[in-house]
Amino acid sequence: MNAQQKPTGSAYFLSNVERETVSRTLSVVVDNEPGVLARVIGLFSGRGYNIESLTVSETQNERHLSRITIVTSGTANVLEQIKTQLERIVPVHRVVDLDQKAKELGYEKPIERELALVKVKGEGNDRMEALRIADAFKAEVVDANRDHFIFEVTGRVSKVDQFIDIMRSLGAIEICRTGITAMNRGSDGIWGK
Repeated sequence: MNAQQKPTGSAYFLSNVERETVSRTLSVVVDNEPGVLARVIGLFSGRGYNIESLTVSETQNERHLSRITIVTSGTANVLEQIKTQLERIVPVHRVVDLDQKAKELGYEKPIERELALVKVKGEGNDRMEALRIADAFKAEVVDANRDHFIFEVTGRVSKVDQFIDIMRSLGAIEICRTGITAMNRGSDGIWGK
């Protein structure tokens, strides 16, 4: 038996194909009407797919369209299944794999950003250090009193993660994140030229 083949439970041997799991950012344009988000999310939960991040907002008021940005992961086959099944839902107008599109355009990844609100309770040196770190991360103070701050930080997910990790050591007591929103570079929009 070849080293790259292994028994599959069938009379035939299939090559051992690497099942690499990758993360993908999908942009889904849907009708802005009640129940659409539930149908999209139902597709994921009904088939056991995980959603790592989800954002949704109306983007074209006059056409009553919303854009759902979903970060999910799976093998290439699973991701193709997800896209195909999303496209079959009636109120879905378009599904774009932003990571795949970015590669077609010659970029490594699409532009991805996240916003987080971080409440930090602290006194004395920790309070001053939290303000100094927030300034270094270009985080804004959106609320403050004598015993706490609420910072707003926006940027790449890695930047938000790093800010939160540092603030935890300085007394972060509450964190709220929006999830990833993403868009590809270039002069074309999601509908093309």
